[in-house]
Amino acid sequence: MSTSKPDLAPPPTEDPEYAANLRRATLASSVGSALEYFDFALYGLSTALIFNVLFFPQDDPAMATVAAFATYGVGFLARPFGGLFFGTLGDRLGRKWVLVITILLMGGASTAIGLLPTYEAIGILAPIILVFLRLLQGFGAGAEQAGATVLMAEYAPVRRRGFFSALPFIGIQAGTLLAAVVFSLISLLPEDQLLAWGWRIPFLASFLLILVALFIRMRLKETPTFVELEKHEQIAEHPIREIFTRGLPGVIVGIGLRMAENGGSYMFNTLALTFFVSMVGADADRSLLTWGVTLGSLIGIFSVPLTGALSDRFGRRTVYRFGAVFLLCYSFPAWWLLSLGNYYLAIAVVAVGIGVGVNSMLGPQCAMLPELFGNRHRYLGVAMARELSAVLAGGLAGVLGAYLIAVSNGNWLLLAIYMATLATVTAASTFLVPETLRRDLTRIDDAVKVSRDEVGDDVSATTVTIRTVQW
Repeated sequence: MSTSKPDLAPPPTEDPEYAANLRRATLASSVGSALEYFDFALYGLSTALIFNVLFFPQDDPAMATVAAFATYGVGFLARPFGGLFFGTLGDRLGRKWVLVITILLMGGASTAIGLLPTYEAIGILAPIILVFLRLLQGFGAGAEQAGATVLMAEYAPVRRRGFFSALPFIGIQAGTLLAAVVFSLISLLPEDQLLAWGWRIPFLASFLLILVALFIRMRLKETPTFVELEKHEQIAEHPIREIFTRGLPGVIVGIGLRMAENGGSYMFNTLALTFFVSMVGADADRSLLTWGVTLGSLIGIFSVPLTGALSDRFGRRTVYRFGAVFLLCYSFPAWWLLSLGNYYLAIAVVAVGIGVGVNSMLGPQCAMLPELFGNRHRYLGVAMARELSAVLAGGLAGVLGAYLIAVSNGNWLLLAIYMATLATVTAASTFLVPETLRRDLTRIDDAVKVSRDEVGDDVSATTVTIRTVQW
């Protein structure tokens, strides 16, 4: 079978039907992204300030915080399995229906967290059920963002794919922003009311976002590239086997590209708050510091589509590499400034770290990850790259970071080295991929390939080496 197809002319942007579907795809992806990151940002903020108190014994508050972050990390452990399961369905059945299922699963679990009894009420069952709901949340989220990424890349006009693919990721900023604002507002409640019922309100409000996202996605049509795949009867019978043989180099490089973006995001969103409180003391004004996340998300509303558009002009790798190098240079001054315990410096550090450092990588990533994979296993490939990196970067950031704070008595240098390491991995990964700008997404071969894929589909994963493909 041929590994490539003639370029398919992009649908004309002046076609009213295509324009309407493009708008629906953008809105459907944006609302789903907003819900996912609203839930995850809210869970992260609650982990450091609420869940460690309400769902774990308080004999050792520091270890209760570590345990709370462990439940936070459990959600990341579930995401690769969700990505594997739903990514396979997305490559076999299409993008639309998988996105309908994942939004119901993810949002339903988040709503149920708002109804959960505390440790004081039901004892050890409270953290057990919390972990179970977190697993469900992560299982659904494991394919949600990958699906949104693939959906928009496959719908977008070729020459503006970076810009259009980045637009739904404004939903990430909006969801993070909404979580930070809501959490700041409920933090104004007296502590007894906050711990008694106030923290439940934003989780229960997830139900409204589910209804909106479901209404939009039910009206969405399947992507043009998947329709093309069906038309030529090229749908993969065994996408899992393909992704772990032919597609494995793309997954590995994709993981590397995500280490700084994903790990840096969660370090600034959650770990920075815990670290700052450890510096200032238990009487720290926690609601004030969350404005750093808020401002960072506001910057991201502009920086994500901007860097996506810049990648259409200068290339994906160039813009991505800039973000990784910026975060590398920023790591040490950032954590040193946080260690000073000054509220306004901390707000600025978090805002710049999220808005510029992290989002300068997120913008080009929106188009770059789908462009790395062929049409037959694109959904699964993006899901695996995103979610395995989420475990290695984002999931470990909270647990390892909280542990480093506890055992080092708040040594900022260890956290700076950790973030700089993530940034170095990502910067190096940008040299392992070809430039994917304007790649034809109807092609079924990957941009990064198995060195011996000429011999057939049964290439052993143990013999995989990475090489770039020029075209």
